[in-house]
Amino acid sequence: MEYRRAAIPALVGGLLLTALLWWAGASTQALRLPGTVDVLGGLTAAQLEHWLTPWSYDPPPSVRIGAETFGVGEDGAAIDNSRYLSLYTTGMQIRFVAVLLFFVPGALLLVRRLPPVNGRVPAALLAVWAWGLVAGTLAVAVSAPWLIAANGRGSYRFLPQLAGMASAGRQILVLVAFVAAVVAVLAARVTAKGAGPLPRAAVPVAAARLAATVGTAVIAVSLVVLSYQPVAATLQTASTGTGLFAEPGDLLRQWLLLGSWAGPAGTPVGDWFLYRVADALVLAVGWWSLRWLPVLLTRTTVPAMAAGAVCATVLGLLVSQLAQMVLSDGGMRWGLVQLSAGIGGGVPAALTFGVLAGAAAAVTLRVAGGRAGAGGAEAGPGALGGTGPGPAAPGATDPGATDPGADVTGGSGPDLRPTSPKD
Repeated sequence: MEYRRAAIPALVGGLLLTALLWWAGASTQALRLPGTVDVLGGLTAAQLEHWLTPWSYDPPPSVRIGAETFGVGEDGAAIDNSRYLSLYTTGMQIRFVAVLLFFVPGALLLVRRLPPVNGRVPAALLAVWAWGLVAGTLAVAVSAPWLIAANGRGSYRFLPQLAGMASAGRQILVLVAFVAAVVAVLAARVTAKGAGPLPRAAVPVAAARLAATVGTAVIAVSLVVLSYQPVAATLQTASTGTGLFAEPGDLLRQWLLLGSWAGPAGTPVGDWFLYRVADALVLAVGWWSLRWLPVLLTRTTVPAMAAGAVCATVLGLLVSQLAQMVLSDGGMRWGLVQLSAGIGGGVPAALTFGVLAGAAAAVTLRVAGGRAGAGGAEAGPGALGGTGPGPAAPGATDPGATDPGADVTGGSGPDLRPTSPKD
């Protein structure tokens, strides 16, 4: 799909995502009304307000109290404290602009390489939804320094404060990003009409499986190795540097750990394995997504694979978090809002290892696909990428026979690129 066709749904989705987040933040005042507390309950209203506060222009009590505290000099003279409130306003402006700036390029790449046609609608919807979470999380992270300074404590434990703010507001992002993704995909279906053929790529099955395995192994480094509690504790207590950059352990945990787990000490082994199902779902969703991503893309490039792997990792985390909600033994004691407190977490780590997994999968796919194509060319014209009939080579695979959705007319050799010049 051409850039001009893909830019419209990306921009529509980004504007809608920004507007919905602003509207959600403006709704915090309604949660403080007595009637709202009577209907929802005090605990639920407080939890919802905690979710929406990171997107609200109304300064939280910490900023207001900090402005009043730091508004008095040593001699008792009043100091203009409006600068603290203006810092908060500036930080929120940066946050909403950053949501749009982060969402549009990623959605543009996904819609262009994964247009919602020819059976790609569910994949495109899930990918754009996951990218909405990534864009919102990045926007919160880049705007956090201004909000930290607005509290008047910018020099105290700056990195731990940055780590805490980077994970704020993610729960509401899950819902808002889904609405924006639906609208963006519907707009992309309209703009895709008349765009010409957008076939699926012809990918050797063995190469696609190997690439998915390599990419999943990269994700497993964070989920299985780094998230193991003894290793995570080492990262958490890492203390290097001085001043603003001291105590980086909390920030490393945010950007490197996809979960947290330990051995079955003190718990039945059966229960321990039951809770490990949620972790296994991350790897299963990641492998399955990376397996089919090269087939669904109109052109297999490293940026497209990296963005797709990030979205696959985020989706795996969402599936695992839903599974943890179901397996939680507090479901009867707590409401849905309290059980959903952990949803949307781990997105910074998913971004970090998703990019690495996508790049590794793309390189593996290119190398393995090149070898498969070379073996097929030596075997005869019936191999992958051949031009005539004949039996397939032992190392080659017929994509039309093994991948029902694959379009063999889109394959042009081991570089896995379609023949349409518009892509």
